[in-house]
Amino acid sequence: MEFGFFRGLPENLFILDIIGQIAFLVDIVLQFFVAYRDSQTYRMVTKRTPIALRYLKSTFVVDLLGCLPWDLLYKFKDLALTINITFYEQACGRREEVRNLEKDIRVNYIIARIVKLLVVELYCTHTAACIFYYLATTLPESQEGYTWIGSLKLGDYSYSRFREIDLWKRYTTSLYFAIVTMATVGYGEIHAVNMREMIFIMIYVSFDMVLGAYLIGNMTALIVKGSKTEKFRDRMTDLMKYMNRNNLGRDIREQIKGHVRLQFESSYTDASVLQDIPISIRSKISQSLYLSYIENVYLFRGCSSEFINQIVTRLHEEFFLPGEVIMQQGYAVDQLYFVCDGVLEEVGIADDGSEETVSLLEHNSSFGEISILCNIPQPYTVRVCELCRVLRLDKQSFSNILEIYFYDGKKVLDNLIEGKESIRGKQLESDITFHIGKLESELALKVNRAAFDGDMYQLKSLIRAGADPKKTDYDGRSPLHLGACRGYEDITLFLIQEGVDINIKDNFGNTPLLEAVKSGHDRIAAILVSKGASLEIDDSGSFLCTAVARGDSDYLKRLLSNGMDPNLKDYDYRTPLHVAASEGLIFMAKLLLEAGASVFTKDRGGTRGGLGGPRNQSGTAIIMTNNAAAAF
Repeated sequence: MEFGFFRGLPENLFILDIIGQIAFLVDIVLQFFVAYRDSQTYRMVTKRTPIALRYLKSTFVVDLLGCLPWDLLYKFKDLALTINITFYEQACGRREEVRNLEKDIRVNYIIARIVKLLVVELYCTHTAACIFYYLATTLPESQEGYTWIGSLKLGDYSYSRFREIDLWKRYTTSLYFAIVTMATVGYGEIHAVNMREMIFIMIYVSFDMVLGAYLIGNMTALIVKGSKTEKFRDRMTDLMKYMNRNNLGRDIREQIKGHVRLQFESSYTDASVLQDIPISIRSKISQSLYLSYIENVYLFRGCSSEFINQIVTRLHEEFFLPGEVIMQQGYAVDQLYFVCDGVLEEVGIADDGSEETVSLLEHNSSFGEISILCNIPQPYTVRVCELCRVLRLDKQSFSNILEIYFYDGKKVLDNLIEGKESIRGKQLESDITFHIGKLESELALKVNRAAFDGDMYQLKSLIRAGADPKKTDYDGRSPLHLGACRGYEDITLFLIQEGVDINIKDNFGNTPLLEAVKSGHDRIAAILVSKGASLEIDDSGSFLCTAVARGDSDYLKRLLSNGMDPNLKDYDYRTPLHVAASEGLIFMAKLLLEAGASVFTKDRGGTRGGLGGPRNQSGTAIIMTNNAAAAF
């Protein structure tokens, strides 16, 4: 109105204009100190430098132009249009208030939308009306008949001396012309006369086509519904009904409404956005967005890139408002969280209900891992201090990954007990240590099972993934024990190459070589002996005497052929030859004598091995005597 109709404000409006410019100047100063919410992280930025840089890069120039004394600069007519552009930009900068009105469930949505559309339409036509009148008045009075309004005649009324007509009548006429032109429903009474008006109307009508499509589309959306804001309002209305029906408290009501609004404003429902995209592309998107966060989490320090990539592809992004409790002390947890932005606190709650802040969780921190990895209740309450963005991983997905990447799983557990500063108390540390031992035992059972079944592929996969073949099960048996017992040559050779102790004993004193001998696998026994295995058995004298007493000549022959000394003694200093002689086991005695058994060894009672005992039979004695004479 100022540049289009007044050519400088009248004195009675000049003071009002100055007041408006001063208020605008104060607003510019305040903009350098007002915090803003980052559109990417949705975190409040309070540092002055980023605030100032953001304002300087956005609307500072336009705001400054709005404060300049345009009355003094009016003679530069090329700047006149900038005034209106300035006001237009400032109007656009206030769209946020209109949007807030649309989201306010206390105001009818249709009414709010119609008000918005009317404001947009009226502002555009008002601007055009001012420009139309400006174009007419910038020509000399002698040429005013060659303008749209100077040549306008409605009925018997002529606008030939329009400068002398009442201000509001001129404005109404200009606004009417602007609206009719915008709606493109003119009846021929008014039209462009000179070239400038033709050019402006071409631009204006071209703009009106876009604006008309916008207005019609929004009106259609009001009828058809389905807009994002409408869905938000419908969801909020349903939540309000639910909260009223269940008489929920004020605090939880505010938390629910705040979280739903945060979901709407942050638009982090990536699953619905990306659901039609192939999983390979979604995986790349996740790696590009989240890999830098996960790589720096202490829990995955030293883990393989394949393991970390598997973690990244299963993450979900979430936002939480200050004051929200994400995890409660003593509750079972099925989600693991990683902090991207914001601050949270771990709070320990004593028996008397008092709270103590254990630690602060900031960028690249994690929580929930103790409860998930150790299968214990959540040790601390986790509460949001500042609006935060976190990445969530469900327990089942995490467990599935750990089952495949055994070495990385062990590394994760080691990092847990070494790097978690909030672990306090011997009981919690003991629980974690116990769980680590349990997982290692379960892993050893899987390796032993693969060796027992002769599954070389599974065995190699387990070891390649980080399983230790040197670990033993609850009976102290290594996979080499089971491979030798079952007679698997490839398994035995592979485990020897992997560095498994060839003479390792289980809880019953059995070595892999003894297991092979017991099971009658001579080739396995020969392989073990060639690699340096020996029959080192606890109380080997009694063991060999018992073997002779059983009368199993094949078993005895295998023991002797694999290096067992036939002159070993039991607790009574009896040798296996004593037992064979006393029991009348002729063939067993021959085997012992052929293996180098001595007939002169005496037991505790002074009896020689060749003479036997009460049950000595003549055949056995003759053999012993002949051998003794030969020896003599």
